[in-house]
Amino acid sequence: MNKILKPFKVFFSVIFSKRFLIYTLIGSFNTFNCVLFSTLLEWARVQENLAFAIGYICSLTIAYIFNSIFNFKRKLTFLRYGKFLASYIPNFAIQNLVTFICFNIIDMHHVFAYIIAALLGAPITFICLKLFAFGDKRQKQSKI
Repeated sequence: MNKILKPFKVFFSVIFSKRFLIYTLIGSFNTFNCVLFSTLLEWARVQENLAFAIGYICSLTIAYIFNSIFNFKRKLTFLRYGKFLASYIPNFAIQNLVTFICFNIIDMHHVFAYIIAALLGAPITFICLKLFAFGDKRQKQSKI
């Protein structure tokens, strides 16, 4: 029974951690930036999915800076930025699929589609960031 519950305990210890809270606050600001940039691009007559992709990349750059400084307290480096971007590949795939379904199948308003997409990818992305982008082999790692 203990082996079955262990993954849930680890998951909840991550979700209710101070770092996840800070990540969530930065992510909320990041979501706002993504929606803002994507909407501005749509107003400039850029196709919705392309506008989302461009807005996403712009907002990720801001999120990298904020997470590096305020959450994981790491120096800004191009290598870490590359790892940060790579950590967002699963998130981007999830969000792009959700926005595609919301725009093209459900015909949902773009703001709601962007917000739903962001909420679905957050926990997976946090774990990728913590382990891959901001993990430091010299520091003792926590559970996740």
